[in-house]
Amino acid sequence: MTGAPLVGVLALQGDVREHQHALEACGALTRRVRTIAELDGIDALVIPGGESTTMSKLAVRWGLLEPLRVLVRSGLPAYGSCAGMIMLADRIEGGRADQETIGGLDVTVRRNAFGRQVDSFEGDLSMPVLGDAPVHAVFIRAPWVETVGEEVEVLGTVATGPAAGRIVAVRQGDLIATSFHPELTGDTRVHEYFVEMVRGKA
Repeated sequence: MTGAPLVGVLALQGDVREHQHALEACGALTRRVRTIAELDGIDALVIPGGESTTMSKLAVRWGLLEPLRVLVRSGLPAYGSCAGMIMLADRIEGGRADQETIGGLDVTVRRNAFGRQVDSFEGDLSMPVLGDAPVHAVFIRAPWVETVGEEVEVLGTVATGPAAGRIVAVRQGDLIATSFHPELTGDTRVHEYFVEMVRGKA
């Protein structure tokens, strides 16, 4: 791809603007996606953090869930942060019985794994795909990945503390997900990694 990729940011709920700013800093164009028509022509999709059950219900109500599933199954690159990780997961622990996801990532994700809002925290992670410098990660009512399928690559784990070893970043093909919120830190390396992946696919 010679031009800037057009990345849709699912704008049902959550930190949409912050993702747009990070993507634009990496040379991408962005579009807020609230309708089926706004999916037309995008090169990739970002699913932001927020509240996963609310996001799921709104996607169903506005008729977006099945079109999103079709696009992801057909190979549209997607990145999900926090609630976005839950939305891309094939399986959820600790979710509502009627909670639906877009799916695509062969993982089991535990919702609110790190605890409630008061248990939100920040910490440094090692993510070798992003270079030697640690990634400063912000976790807000974050999930973690309980199990991964054979085709899933683990990109990052918690290094220290009670959650040491827990998986918080994964990739499967053209799908990426993180438990944390890189859009809140000013470190654009996760978004750069994603945008470069989108350019490579195109």
